[in-house]
Amino acid sequence: MADDKTNRGEQDRARVSGSEPYEVEYFASKHGLSQQQARELIASVGNDRAKLDAAAEGIKGERGQG
Repeated sequence: MADDKTNRGEQDRARVSGSEPYEVEYFASKHGLSQQQARELIASVGNDRAKLDAAAEGIKGERGQG
């Protein structure tokens, strides 16, 4: 069953769905990542938005130190 975009509670906002292309695209663009990097991050960290945001910031920090 498709995600019901009209029923958006706190639970829905707290997660990033790796199976929804628009969510992966938004998350990737928000953090300056490729969509592939975003998918890999979701696969390794999980779908908790706060944890993903922190992990993405870590990736940005690693790239800036080069």
